Amino acid sequence: MLKQLREQVLEANLEVVRRGLVLYTFGNVSGISRGDNLVVIKPSGVPYERMKADDLVVTDLDGKVVWGELRPSSDLDTHVHLYKSFPTIGGVVHTHSEHATAWAQACRAIPALGTTHADYFYGPVPITRQLTTEEIRDDYVRATGVAITEAFGNRDPMEVPAALVAGHGPFAWGKTPDDAVHNAVVLEAVARMAMYTFSLQPEPPGVSQALLDRHYFRKHGATATYGQDKK
Repeated sequence: MLKQLREQVLEANLEVVRRGLVLYTFGNVSGISRGDNLVVIKPSGVPYERMKADDLVVTDLDGKVVWGELRPSSDLDTHVHLYKSFPTIGGVVHTHSEHATAWAQACRAIPALGTTHADYFYGPVPITRQLTTEEIRDDYVRATGVAITEAFGNRDPMEVPAALVAGHGPFAWGKTPDDAVHNAVVLEAVARMAMYTFSLQPEPPGVSQALLDRHYFRKHGATATYGQDKK
């Protein structure tokens, strides 16, 4: 079932390891087949070095397993909620990457400080509210997804394809599982640079709106000019 997507999701999971975003079995990547309304996600607790495409789990958008013999990631309900809430995304990745997680633990959004940030994120990377005691007790994983979508309101989630969950860590997404991992890698780099910036200048001015617009829209949208035309 969904063999090609399972192979893509496997490769995306292995890429987060290669990029140094996870330790041991931390983290997970998923992808969705919108035509089938099915999600492919990493199995829970399986070491990356042993993982195969046949180990990945296929679920529906209610989180019910429809293919696979292993338990899906414990973060499945967060992924599913994001797919339901953000219909333009095709992949989700969650890591505990060091610098982005530090911002999440500090309960601070990552401000747009320079052009590296502006190339990928059109404004601050948001921090969610803290979950209530009841949410943590009753439906923690889904509540995490709800907190992320609340942090975006009516904003286009592809303008800032990531969020920090307060006290937890980063989630990122993209058009495909590979694109989601790409955004997670950049998020970690941006988080690291922001920490260095604040250590040098406790009150940095941040990137101007003109520079934010210039860098973001040269890579995104109908008027993007970055890269080569596709033939």
